[in-house]
Amino acid sequence: MNRLIRPALVLIAVVLAVGVIAGKSKDSDKALFDKGADAEARQNYEMAYDFYRQAYDLKPKDLKYRISYERMKFYSAASHVHRGQLLRDGGKLDEALAEFKKANDIDPSSFVAIQEMRRTEQMIKEAASGTPEARAAAPTQLKRRLESAQGPVDLAPISGVPITLKLTNDAKMVYQSIGQLAGVNVLFDPDYTSRPIKVELNGVSLEEALEITALESKTFWRPVTPNTIFVAQDNPSKRKELEQNVIKTFYLSNFSQPTELQDIVNAMRQILEINRVQQMPAQGAVIVRGTPDQIALAQKLVDDIDRAKPEVVVEVAVMQVSRDKMKQLGISPPTSATVALQNNIVTSNGTSTGTSTSTSTTGGTPNQVNLNRIGNLDATDFTVTIPPLTATALLSDSTTKLIQNPQIRALDGQKASLKIGDRVPIATGSFQPGIGGVGINPLVNTQFQYLDVGVNIDITPHVHAGREVTLKVVLDISAVTSHVSIGGIDQPVIGQRKIDHEIRLKDGEVNLLGGILENAQTKSLSGIPGLSSIPILKYLFSQSTTDNRENEIVFVMIPHIIRAPEVPRGADILDVGTANQLGLRRTTPKLAKAPPAANGAVVPVELNPQGAAFGFNPPVITAEKGATFTVNVELTGGRNVYQVPLQVNYDPNQLQVVNVSNGTFLSQDGQVVSLVHRDDAATGTMQITATRPPGAGGVTGQGTVVTLTMMAKTAGQSPLTITRGGARDPANQPIPVNGAQANVTVH
Repeated sequence: MNRLIRPALVLIAVVLAVGVIAGKSKDSDKALFDKGADAEARQNYEMAYDFYRQAYDLKPKDLKYRISYERMKFYSAASHVHRGQLLRDGGKLDEALAEFKKANDIDPSSFVAIQEMRRTEQMIKEAASGTPEARAAAPTQLKRRLESAQGPVDLAPISGVPITLKLTNDAKMVYQSIGQLAGVNVLFDPDYTSRPIKVELNGVSLEEALEITALESKTFWRPVTPNTIFVAQDNPSKRKELEQNVIKTFYLSNFSQPTELQDIVNAMRQILEINRVQQMPAQGAVIVRGTPDQIALAQKLVDDIDRAKPEVVVEVAVMQVSRDKMKQLGISPPTSATVALQNNIVTSNGTSTGTSTSTSTTGGTPNQVNLNRIGNLDATDFTVTIPPLTATALLSDSTTKLIQNPQIRALDGQKASLKIGDRVPIATGSFQPGIGGVGINPLVNTQFQYLDVGVNIDITPHVHAGREVTLKVVLDISAVTSHVSIGGIDQPVIGQRKIDHEIRLKDGEVNLLGGILENAQTKSLSGIPGLSSIPILKYLFSQSTTDNRENEIVFVMIPHIIRAPEVPRGADILDVGTANQLGLRRTTPKLAKAPPAANGAVVPVELNPQGAAFGFNPPVITAEKGATFTVNVELTGGRNVYQVPLQVNYDPNQLQVVNVSNGTFLSQDGQVVSLVHRDDAATGTMQITATRPPGAGGVTGQGTVVTLTMMAKTAGQSPLTITRGGARDPANQPIPVNGAQANVTVH
């Protein structure tokens, strides 16, 4: 017995253990699934994915677990991609790459995760290489050419220190004089023929002086290198030949319809006069070729126009209230009587045969009698029918409410439709095909169209900048009320309530579009004539019925702006050149330090005891505070001097430059001297260039080059020093000149 009991106990224990394990497994996967559902409800998609994955691993054949696991795989990967994008925008490239890799591990089919991962890896390579673009390991020849291509050439920043320019000379000489001060090389078109111009400018920057000179001489210039400009005659053929062209592809982020792309292309052609524009609707892009200024303005135009369209949610409330109230009170007496013949009138026929007689009886038809019976009719042959008397006391009151509250979301300027109801067929016509032959009946085909019956709403919104919305509304509430037969075809009769108008509302404003109230009252009296009109007896010999029907329909609209229009903020007016030539005028940067002149026009002062020398006359100056004084800058020992560039330094806290005028040294033979000077009051640096006209040759001797007029600001002593200077002969060769210094005492 013990031998049998012991194996049985072991078998029972094993069965119980397996059942407990299975129960625990069942409880475990269900608990994991419930935790995943709870995490999904809280929009914690990563945690929900982990729980669903564990439940699916325990029971991979459960279809419910698999569906939840596959669905949450997508949401979890998208969540990691979004977090990676935020990290990358914050400059955390390594952490962003880790998030994109997690998304790819969760959902290898996520193409956006692969795209963002590659893009981030490229950005990390660019940051490590320190170049704007990471170079490929083995770039092709075309790629190397493209990578080495430069953007549009622009002139390097020129000092914005105001200068005074007074020249009456050849236009080429004016350009060269300004170029020397700006440190810019000036090249001229071989076809350009120069002419004398007069330029007198006070307090302008060097770039402004170049623009004014171009306007005065009817020329234009374009940068060839950052420190070289090319000057040519201003005419359309020369501009087309010499102006640089650039190309750019604009991708529109809010492009939705081909007409929007065409509108931007038309604006570029009409406003910016860009002829080479190609639209790419499949990519939502526009490829533009033009001058750098045209492309810059095209970028501004795209930035201003390519904005997300405003959106509106319109809440529509359709409320219909119907109330029927009927009251019947009184006694309905009999008002008629009917007399009819009995249907038991019989006809007898007697026959005799020998000793017996037989009689046959036939039944009569109601209200019919044989003529031989007319004389024998009596009261028993007739019946009188009198309707019963009815007493009525009835009150009926019914109320019906129909409320519909749809919401419509629409883009600005785009029509949105909502249809709730049925499509009812309506016969619109019929035709009979011609079929020949004998004994063949022709067929008649009826044509139908379907009409939307129910709640039909068409809304076209337009959002204004002041958080107001204009709504073009077509609201149609219809229903099939009855049917009629037209031409043998049963046609529905459709009751309709329609509103078609345009309104302007504020955001959230409640507007009653239409209220239609129908109130039908019906009173009827039935009874015995005469007695039904007596005030007291009418309740015994008549019955009154009162029927009151009310039907009211109210339409309410409430717009809610969920995306307002984005109006760009910036300069209201932008200078884009003239009607014949489009261009941008840039602001002059404010540089504290002036660049050196080009071609060594201003050279360091060298000691040359036997050569030319500068000097101040008088060398010692005494002035009162607030008063002005003059000092001459003289040149002695000059030989074949054509141009004199020099730099004077002073203390800007004590002295201020008022004016610089020509001396007599360079104009001793009556030639007109061009004088250009630039004063930087912040650093106390003044650059001066005096030049004889082209072809005039040089002068020899001594004399005053320029006369300085200055004002004493504060008491103290201040030196005037020529720190850089020299001279040039007609061949543009430098002539060393010794420097000079003067002392100014202010009381």
